[in-house]
Amino acid sequence: MLGGAVLWEKDGHLGYITLNRPERLNAMNNEVLEGIAEALQVATTDDDVRVIIFRGAGRAFSAGFDLSPNAEEIGQHRDTVDDRNRLQANTDLWLKIWDCPKPVIAQVHGYCLAGATQLCVFTDITVVADEAIVGFPMIPVGGGYISPMWSWLVGPKRAKQMSFMPGSQISGKQAEDWGFANMSVPAADLERTVKEMAEKIATVPAKILQIKKAAVNRTMDVQGFRTAVTFGAEYDALLHSSEPVEKLAGMIRKHGLKGAIAAFNAGENE
Repeated sequence: MLGGAVLWEKDGHLGYITLNRPERLNAMNNEVLEGIAEALQVATTDDDVRVIIFRGAGRAFSAGFDLSPNAEEIGQHRDTVDDRNRLQANTDLWLKIWDCPKPVIAQVHGYCLAGATQLCVFTDITVVADEAIVGFPMIPVGGGYISPMWSWLVGPKRAKQMSFMPGSQISGKQAEDWGFANMSVPAADLERTVKEMAEKIATVPAKILQIKKAAVNRTMDVQGFRTAVTFGAEYDALLHSSEPVEKLAGMIRKHGLKGAIAAFNAGENE
């Protein structure tokens, strides 16, 4: 439901979708994902909206999927096929951003971790604060779900580097240098920079923007982008049913996420 975990507002031809769980660093749970889908539908069908902007309330864009002990990601044991279907539903949501006929911008500040970086991959433009922290999960409870998406932007070697080392992080400036983000700006200038960019884009007629976006996306789709990113749900579901990940998930349920990270770093997973 809009107005809860996800906010929707308009400013002229701009539409803002705000992740709104600041007390959890906007960690994404089912409520957030459903709110994103609803807000995206509203934005897509509103003829006044020319450009859509994703942002986060509070101190972060998003810390990724909610891995707290009671969250949907960790708190349930699933059949592998059911798990694959759940993960595929997440990818399908990101593909709705990819297929949205309107330009979509990610406005990133604070933390942008794990699953939140997936959202950014599917936006058309990503603008980050210099001081932003962009990175992978702190504890390896999956694999093959995030890194293949990154590889399209930063290349396979950097994607592997981020994936292989738990808790890998880069700054906003590095994210620009690597190609994950279009540009990095001082945090104080982030909102203004994005708004000015969006307003400039919004001067272009909507039908022209739609075809411009489709033309670029088509070049990536014929190279296999859409097929490749959907494989991630299968790789992750496979690992979720493995003994090492089951053990790590159990540590999160027992100790909480911070406690599990500390235990993992202390070698208790071995």
